[in-house]
Amino acid sequence: MSLRRRDLLAGGGVLVLMPAAALAQPATARRLSIRNQNTGETFDGPYRDADGPLPDAMADLAKLLRDHHADKVGPVDIGTLDLLADIMEAIGQSKVTVLSAFRTPETNAKLASKGLGVAERSQHLLGKALDITFPSRLPDARRKALDLKRGGVGWYPRSSFLHIDTGPVRSWEMFGGNLDHLFAPGVRGRLRTVAERMRLHRALAKRRLKP
Repeated sequence: MSLRRRDLLAGGGVLVLMPAAALAQPATARRLSIRNQNTGETFDGPYRDADGPLPDAMADLAKLLRDHHADKVGPVDIGTLDLLADIMEAIGQSKVTVLSAFRTPETNAKLASKGLGVAERSQHLLGKALDITFPSRLPDARRKALDLKRGGVGWYPRSSFLHIDTGPVRSWEMFGGNLDHLFAPGVRGRLRTVAERMRLHRALAKRRLKP
């Protein structure tokens, strides 16, 4: 990345995390098309080129991926964006819906208090994690994320979303067949639309895990 590009990123007020693996930069621009389910905001365009992250795109993505509960912008991890782009390319999906990205400690603690398996030291706190869903091929996205071995992969099949992060390599599954009591009354079976998934996701967020 040129000195000028680095200066622009540093001066723009957005902390862009550049892990060593992300320094192997692509020869051509990379694009993402993202919709934030909580705010309705979107990003559609290139986010990096052969010189590295694009400052304007990083600023837009930092806002899009902010903690909407606290309305606070956090760091943007370029490695996590690259991981997302690689997964999308592998499964042939051009657009992704983000359910959760950066979280402040306050928001993370509030979610953890709901007993939804939120880690106290979540990668969301570092801007290195995304909870995502696709209109189709979500199980394929999970398999690809596991194959890449570039961080954590959390699978939430009943609420139909996938957690990816660029922290330590690990994987887990939540809300399996033995946790049916977590679901909103009358909600059973596979949910096909994003709207249906999000209604269930919000219902789950209001309930505590019970032994």
